[in-house]
Amino acid sequence: MASVFTRIINGEIPCYKVAEDDRYFAFLDINPLKEGHTLVVPKYETDYVFDLDNDQLAGLILFSKKIAAAIKAAIPCTRIGVAILGLEVPHAHIHLVPMNSMEDVNFKNPKLKFTSEEFKSTAEKIKDKLISL
Repeated sequence: MASVFTRIINGEIPCYKVAEDDRYFAFLDINPLKEGHTLVVPKYETDYVFDLDNDQLAGLILFSKKIAAAIKAAIPCTRIGVAILGLEVPHAHIHLVPMNSMEDVNFKNPKLKFTSEEFKSTAEKIKDKLISL
């Protein structure tokens, strides 16, 4: 059975897409720690990030780097935190979280709630910065 992320990539489940290319896909986390919290996934479904071959893993990191730069340009923050947890969805993924302190990337924090319009606005802000980078 396809993972929830594969279903998002295939358009079966809606998302707030930030970017994609032929191998990777980035979209806003719908249970974010901070505004702009983005998930980056390979389009090829692999459960564990370290099971990706070297090319796939390097590509995922480089794609994430572009997305992180756009998030940082769009959302006021000191840095973009990077987390690879890998237990919640059986599909390799990277969390990119705008942060001003270490506490901003604490996954025990309450998740923020945004309206659909707020998510759309955030995704557009990040996309606009991707174009200008």
